[in-house]
Amino acid sequence: MNKSLEEESGTGRVFFVSGIDTDVGKTVVTGLMAHALAAAGIDVITVKMVQTGCEDASEDLTAHRSMCGLGLQPEDAAGFTAPQIFKFPSSPSLAARLEGRCVDLRRIEECVDECARRREIVLVEGAGGMLVPLSDDVLAADFAAGQGWPLILVTCGRLGSVNHTILSLEAAKSRGMHVAGVVHNWHADADPTIDADAERETRRCLERLGFPDVVVRVPRVEKGSVLPQVDFSEIFS
Repeated sequence: MNKSLEEESGTGRVFFVSGIDTDVGKTVVTGLMAHALAAAGIDVITVKMVQTGCEDASEDLTAHRSMCGLGLQPEDAAGFTAPQIFKFPSSPSLAARLEGRCVDLRRIEECVDECARRREIVLVEGAGGMLVPLSDDVLAADFAAGQGWPLILVTCGRLGSVNHTILSLEAAKSRGMHVAGVVHNWHADADPTIDADAERETRRCLERLGFPDVVVRVPRVEKGSVLPQVDFSEIFS
């Protein structure tokens, strides 16, 4: 299942959007990036790799479309953008096991490849953090690395985020992943002093590991409000 960048199907570029933990704001950041790319004239689609805690439809995809001012897309109707949905709100492997199923990695790969054939950029939002288990022997980062997807890591400045960010970046490095950039998201629990230090330590870690020093800060995004203008061009250049 491992693919080099040269072996990827389709013409579109695929990016893996993961986070340092659950509830760090991956869905908001993914929607915001999709909105910014579309505003720049880029044909973009988002994919929720595995959705748990839902039935029939992905609530994260609904949030992406809403942020972009879009309704159901052809890829949504065809089932390409939410290839795996499970009811129980947990890790994908547990949610699948509780339904007597397995996470179908081949199905995810095929659906993302189909989206890449149709669009210029595909943003694949993960579930939880980098090392969430998809099966008994495959973690999310293992799968993304095998696909050759560059990583966009979503972090924040809350207490404990520095440890989680460094662990995530080291996990990416150990798997040979390319890090396209880090998105430092606003968080309600972030102390200003800790928040500023978290960004500094993130940049130090990126430099130490040989990744590009690309950190994009995202301000607070109020539900239903006008979206802030954020420049993500460094990530996608």
